[in-house]
Amino acid sequence: MQAFKTHRGILATLDTANVDTDQIIAKQFLKSIKRTGFGEHLFHDWRYLPDGRINPDFTLNRKEFQGATVLVARNNFGCGSSREHAVWAVQQYGFRAVIAPFKGEGDTRIPGFADIFRNNSSKNGLLAIELSEQEVDQIFKLVSGQSGLEATIDLEGQKVTIHGKTEVSFRFEIDPAVKARMISGLDDIGTTLKESDAISAFEKNHNDQLSNLPR
Repeated sequence: MQAFKTHRGILATLDTANVDTDQIIAKQFLKSIKRTGFGEHLFHDWRYLPDGRINPDFTLNRKEFQGATVLVARNNFGCGSSREHAVWAVQQYGFRAVIAPFKGEGDTRIPGFADIFRNNSSKNGLLAIELSEQEVDQIFKLVSGQSGLEATIDLEGQKVTIHGKTEVSFRFEIDPAVKARMISGLDDIGTTLKESDAISAFEKNHNDQLSNLPR
């Protein structure tokens, strides 16, 4: 997968909570056996009118959000089914990262991302950043006040910097193992291949033991 160290890009906002995976990539687009071609169908039912024309009222169709690479949404993004295609669609549209807020604390805490979507994101190189609700509210206000607002995401420093009239930064938390994998660009297969020598040694020892068993 593509490594993620630092990234600067335009912010786009989606002011909707509980965006489920069927809205991210609808079921009728899951028939392909390839892992490509999903970006054009991201948020299909929102982006397009029933006759196939672009929906001018949908946020991502706004002129100032064209070419955006950082999506800012609301809590519980990616809920619903476990389809990995949802992450592929977000990435193939052009987004490198999604920012969403957690809401509440303790037993009433609503996460920024559904667990399966977050896990699928880390395995495919899409950075899922969880900030507080107040911080995300601030980002929404900044984006609404300046067209083409950009942000820099520094994964090593775990910091999001908004490049407005004055710069504002937010620190985020991330699992150290996920952080290391994303910086190195290692998916599950790549992580396993790092241990290829140890795996080969184990297999050789195992086969030697089997060959020495009485027949």
